[in-house]
Amino acid sequence: MPDIPPLLDETTTTGDLKRLVEAFVSERDWGKYHNAKDVAIAINVEAAELLELFEWVREHEIPALLADEEKRRHLGEELADVIMLCLNLASVADLDVADTVRRKLEKNRVKYPADMVRGNYRKYTQLRAQSKEEASHGPD
Repeated sequence: MPDIPPLLDETTTTGDLKRLVEAFVSERDWGKYHNAKDVAIAINVEAAELLELFEWVREHEIPALLADEEKRRHLGEELADVIMLCLNLASVADLDVADTVRRKLEKNRVKYPADMVRGNYRKYTQLRAQSKEEASHGPD
């Protein structure tokens, strides 16, 4: 297999990445095993491995974790596993990644209006309930 040239976010499209993952799967004749269900399961397994890197790490310890070259490399590898499987699922399900992300962002803009959620981590249902409660009480 030829070496993969350097890839950068600024110059590599999601289509490029999907084709690289498709070629990797094809070269190994793994497509017959990669149905949507099994790839979705694999995403969760790899996401758990990514999450494991942060298990028991306190918030104040995260900058040191990200500064440690070996831990950062491991984090990148686990993130890459998740991303590659997500791209694989997009291929298997015949989804256009960019369009799918755009549509979901549009839906989230409605669900999470910036003026309501800005700087607030609470779930939108809590914020909407709070907003309705405040509206029902009227001005003080």
